Amino acid sequence: MPTLAQVSAAAPRQAAILIVDDAPAHLGALRSMMLQQGYQTFVANSGERALGIAQRALPDLVLLDINLPGMDGMEVCRRLKAHPVTCNIPVIFMSARTETEDIVAAFDIGAADYIPKPLRLAEVCARVRAQLQFRRTSLSQQEQAERLRLIVNSIDEGLMIIEANGRIQYANPACDRYLGYGPGELAGVRLDSLLAPSVAQEYLDIFSRSLAGAAASPPFARDCRGAREVLIRQRDGILRAMDFTLTPMLADQPLFVALLHDITHHKQSETALQRAALADPLTKIPNRRHFDSFLEKEWQRAVRSSQPLSLIVLDVDHFKGYNDSLGHAAGDACLQQVAMALQSHALRATDIAARYGGEEFVLLFGETGFEAAATLGETIRAHIESLHIPNPGSTTSEWVTASLGVATIVPTQLDDLKSFFVAADRAMYAVKDAGRNGVRAVRTGSAHLEPALS
Repeated sequence: MPTLAQVSAAAPRQAAILIVDDAPAHLGALRSMMLQQGYQTFVANSGERALGIAQRALPDLVLLDINLPGMDGMEVCRRLKAHPVTCNIPVIFMSARTETEDIVAAFDIGAADYIPKPLRLAEVCARVRAQLQFRRTSLSQQEQAERLRLIVNSIDEGLMIIEANGRIQYANPACDRYLGYGPGELAGVRLDSLLAPSVAQEYLDIFSRSLAGAAASPPFARDCRGAREVLIRQRDGILRAMDFTLTPMLADQPLFVALLHDITHHKQSETALQRAALADPLTKIPNRRHFDSFLEKEWQRAVRSSQPLSLIVLDVDHFKGYNDSLGHAAGDACLQQVAMALQSHALRATDIAARYGGEEFVLLFGETGFEAAATLGETIRAHIESLHIPNPGSTTSEWVTASLGVATIVPTQLDDLKSFFVAADRAMYAVKDAGRNGVRAVRTGSAHLEPALS
């Protein structure tokens, strides 16, 4: 019978290791060693399971055997490196194959290291530590670049980088949306082809002076500064009034930053998105789009107010078995009952319960600390079990149950929302790995200073 004893506080930034080996003895020995080193450990005995765990848990490193049943380790590595979510996770191969061509092939597909079998556990430990240290060292720059990219891609202002010859080098998603283009389609297009003839020549003259070396002169700088209203042609040929700002960049080669702000209030694509249904059609509770938008706003509010924010990621246990046993119509009815139960716990303006996809649900509670969130998690788990929805496909209980991961953070500018979500998802996965129908709660974030809940 699950109890709140499963609820615990995780150490911040605890490295996570995924071990993939079909030999139980190797798997057990490596898992014990990694746990002794203080790492959070996931295990898989097949390539297919390894890929699923990697994409959900986002481990910091993968220890991967080459000889696996079905999909071998080489193919697993290829798929990890081909997927944008897992491509940067370092992979250390473990294999009895010691021929040069095998080792070269492993590094060619992206391996970070190659350890020959039989394994020497002390050596494995040292190599894991070295890779994790290298990852920590390089991750800071990657995170800074990723934050900058996210800022540019998430701002609601259209932004373009323009070369001195007037060709667009880059346009952010808001700019694509404003002008009706797909991702990357504006690259290479000349700015003057988008402008009404009345102002196109003026900007061509600015670019010409730039190429002639006048970019640093005060008259040129004055030409570029300040927003002005111009007519810009969208992909459908219609001219739209927008505020337009062109600013020279200090770089080895002359470049310009152009900012666009729609002042017509007729952005049809955005209006269509705003009118799109924000409720999941099956369960009638908020959908993923609504939840993501709500989470972003509550995150920013929590950063400003220094108030705690708690997230619950919930997965209905053995739901595939439920569908297989009773059919999809019964499965839909089950999800509807679970959704209604969750909705009853999200009563304040700062709370939301949403269907995130399939049998996965999420709940967000603003201004809710760790202890309160942990208690809420257990209350919700018990509520779902008390619905007494029979599940003949479950090996956990005769009723439909759920596994819940709870994460609490007091976010600051140093924290990132994606890591917050990953913390809750990992906690939920830990519950499933421990037998399902339980709750695990963690504190996370740079401001985590509170002692663990006993």
